[in-house]
Amino acid sequence: MTTSEISCPALLVSAPASGQGKTTATAALARWHRQQGRRVRVFKTGPDFLDPMILERASGQPVYQLDLWMGGEEHARELLWRAAQEADLILVEGVMGLYDGMSSSADLAMRLGLPVMAVIDGSSMAQTFGAIAHGLATYRPGLTFAGVLANRIGSESHAQMLRESLPSGLRWFGGLPRDEAMGMPSRHLGLVQAGEVADIDARLDRAAEALGRLNPEMPAPVTFIRPTVPAKQTIDSQLLAGVTVAISRDEAFAFLYHANVDTLQALGANVVYFSPLHDQVLPHADALYLTGGYPELHLSGLRNNNAMRGAITAHHAQGKPIVAECGGMLALLEALTDHDGQRAPMWGLLRGEATMQKRLVNLGMHSLMLPAGELRGHTFHHARMESPLPPADHTQSQRFNGQPEAIYRIGRLHASFLHLYFASNPNAAGALFAPSH
Repeated sequence: MTTSEISCPALLVSAPASGQGKTTATAALARWHRQQGRRVRVFKTGPDFLDPMILERASGQPVYQLDLWMGGEEHARELLWRAAQEADLILVEGVMGLYDGMSSSADLAMRLGLPVMAVIDGSSMAQTFGAIAHGLATYRPGLTFAGVLANRIGSESHAQMLRESLPSGLRWFGGLPRDEAMGMPSRHLGLVQAGEVADIDARLDRAAEALGRLNPEMPAPVTFIRPTVPAKQTIDSQLLAGVTVAISRDEAFAFLYHANVDTLQALGANVVYFSPLHDQVLPHADALYLTGGYPELHLSGLRNNNAMRGAITAHHAQGKPIVAECGGMLALLEALTDHDGQRAPMWGLLRGEATMQKRLVNLGMHSLMLPAGELRGHTFHHARMESPLPPADHTQSQRFNGQPEAIYRIGRLHASFLHLYFASNPNAAGALFAPSH
C-alpha cells in the first residue's frame, strides 16, 4: 500500500569538482549497505549513462537520472517518492562540482531536501582540505551539509591532519585510502562500461570493505511527497498501443535511460531488445530505437554483420520509424573512422561519414521542438560528422552560445547526436515511434 508521503534515509554525494571520486564513494556506500541486507536505490544527477552502470552493479537495482531541467522537478520528486516506497536507503550521486551547472547538484539537494556529503580528494593537500569543506558547506545558505569524506588519503596521520583542518561543526565521515584496485577505469566518454570491467565486483567489494572500516551510519530520514502531475503532462496510454519498439542493446549500443523505456511502455508500447553487433535478424518490430554507445570500438563487428545491415535497411524501406541517437546515428552513416584512423563502412542509410576526434566536439543540454511539443535531452560526443544532407532542423542549446546539433530526417528516420529524455514530454517522444497513418 502506498501513501502520498513517506520517509526514507537519503544522502546526496557530491564534490568540489569532477574526478574527486564521487562514483567510487557512492558505489562503495551502495555495495556496503547492500551487503548489510538493505535495499539500496541509487540515482545519478544529470545526463549520464556510464556512472549509473557502475552504481547498478553496486546496488543491484536500476539507476535513474535526476535533472531539474531535463526531466523537471516534479518528475524527480515522483522518482524519489516511488523509490522510497521500497528502499531502506536512497543515494544520489551528484554531477561535476556541487555548485556547477545551471541545474546543479546543490539546486537539486535544496529543492528536494537532500543532505549533502562532499567527497574531497585529499591526496595533494593538508589544511586546505578544511577550507574547501568550509566553502562547500557555507557557499549557499539553506543547503543541508551532512559532512565530508576524504578520498585517496596516504596514511592514518594524513587522515588525522585532514580531519583536524575541519571547522567546528563540520562532520568527518572518514577517509578512503589511495588504492587503484578499487577505482574505475575510464576512456574518452568517461568510465568504462561496467560490463567490460572483468574485475568490477572485486573492485566494488574492495571499495565497500574500505568504507566499512569507517563504520558508516545510516543518513537521516528525508520525507518524500508524491507530486500532483499537471494535466498537460498526462500520458496518452494509447498512443503506442499495439506498437512493438525494438531497442538496440549490446556492448556497442548501451546508452539507454530506464526512464525512456518506462515512457514507451506507459505510452502502450511493447519493448523488445536486439543486438546490432551479434544478431542476424531484427525481432518483429514496428519501430526501432538505435541508442548511443561506442560503435567506434566495434567497427569490425558492425562492418561484417551484413545481415543486420540489410534488416535495418529493409525496415527503413518499409516506412517504419527509426529513432537514432549519437552512436546509433553514426552506425547509419556510410563510414566511420575511429581514434586510430581506421575507417570502416557502416550501414549507409544516411549519406556522409564521421571521424572520432581527440577532443570533445560538443557537450551540453539541448531541446528540440517537434509538432507534438518540446523534447529535452543532452549531447556529449567526440565525433565530427560531415554530410551533404541538409538538416531538417537544429536543437536549441540551453547554454548561451552553445553549439546546436543538426537533426536529420529521411522518411520516418529521425537521427541526431542528441540523446533524448522521453519523460520530458512523453507524448512528443511517442509521436516519433507511432506508425504513419
